[in-house]
Amino acid sequence: EISSLGEKDILVLRLDLTDRSSHEAATSTVLKHFGKIDVLVNNGGRSQRSLFVDTNLDVYNAIIELNYLGTISLTKHVLNHMIQRKKGKIVTVSSVMGIMGAPLATGYCASKHALQGFFNSLRTELTDYPEISIINICPGPVQSKIIQNVFTENLAKSIENSGDQSHKMPTDRCARLTLVSTANNLKEAWISDHPYLAVCYLWQYAPTWAWWLMNRMGKKRIQNFKSGL
Repeated sequence: EISSLGEKDILVLRLDLTDRSSHEAATSTVLKHFGKIDVLVNNGGRSQRSLFVDTNLDVYNAIIELNYLGTISLTKHVLNHMIQRKKGKIVTVSSVMGIMGAPLATGYCASKHALQGFFNSLRTELTDYPEISIINICPGPVQSKIIQNVFTENLAKSIENSGDQSHKMPTDRCARLTLVSTANNLKEAWISDHPYLAVCYLWQYAPTWAWWLMNRMGKKRIQNFKSGL
């Protein structure tokens, strides 16, 4: 398919979510180029793979700075513009970890729970702007480089074994379902294959069973982690 996009239709900016002082200027640059922002997709973040008892608190600070504070900082500047226009979509890639808990990801889960709480609350503050949509996307395991770039027990250490990713949802399918969710203004979308999707439903509707199951699954997961798998 031949694209109809020209050079003026594309602008790529380097952006550091942790450099919050740069977010206003970046937003202004985009507005100067395009004249408006229709959709903001918050898709920056890092996961974690370490046990809490072994993990330096600096790691938790870094996760919150990047995944949570960086996201809401950028959102703040873009939302100011959308409120002026009374129109826009703010799409945030949260995670199924935003609605459940899992071992080896205490800080990551916490940051995603924070995003869920923030955007669900923000939505209630925007009732006077019915054409501004707050959309939370909660993917399960998806093929990406997220594992190669996870936080570990200290900031200087990288993961040694990223494992097999073939069982995870293909990246293009997750992207397509995210676009479908955005086009239809879904407040929240769980994008995952089974059995992970079934666990989401358990966690939502039968939490006592979910806690029991996660304790069983978590024990095996921790054993595999300690064995280097």
